[in-house]
Amino acid sequence: MRPKGRADLPLMRRTRRTRTSREEFYEVEDLALVMEELNRQLEGWEYTYNYVRPHQTLDYLTPNEYYLRWKKIQKSQVSLMP
Repeated sequence: MRPKGRADLPLMRRTRRTRTSREEFYEVEDLALVMEELNRQLEGWEYTYNYVRPHQTLDYLTPNEYYLRWKKIQKSQVSLMP
């Protein structure tokens, strides 16, 4: 088995996301049996995951907070360029 490298990061993140969704949504929620309602529940979970729930790997920021911070840094770096 080869060592894990940068090329493996997207797969590792996807695997972690699947595990988190399973442990924090599918295993604890009373899931609807009607597809439209299940989709609404999933949309609620996606919102929580991206805007409410802090992530350890993002220094306990939400993905949205992390993105906004990154975007601000990128903007300030571009404005410093000659």
